[in-house]
Amino acid sequence: MKRIQIINGPNLNLLGKREPLLYGHQSFEAYFEELKKKFSTVELFYFQSNNEGEIIDKLHETGFDYDGIVLNAGAYTHTSVAIADAIRSINTPVVEVHISNVFKRESFRHHSYLSEACKGCIVGFGMDSYHLGIEVFML
Repeated sequence: MKRIQIINGPNLNLLGKREPLLYGHQSFEAYFEELKKKFSTVELFYFQSNNEGEIIDKLHETGFDYDGIVLNAGAYTHTSVAIADAIRSINTPVVEVHISNVFKRESFRHHSYLSEACKGCIVGFGMDSYHLGIEVFML
């Protein structure tokens, strides 16, 4: 059975409450339950942290024996060379995802330090960006 780790970064613990016009009204925990039902033949794991070091630690922890990592690093996407280095340091492929279309937002969100280190990037499909990210590992 494939094992896929989902990692969410800062402020994503507030999904469903935070800027619902941009991010929707559903909590990630509720959406995660839907994902587990849709991908019943996959072991899905979820981790969220507002701390850069904890995200790096989770990448190190899962990055050598999981089949895939779906990462929404939130604002760290645009600032963290350390997370990019962590992605480059592991064997497990990482797919970068974003709920909103970052290219329709502020210009500082148009650059990702992570994209070059990732297998690919999915942006702008709402919560379904995670679904699409998991699908990558089902091929």
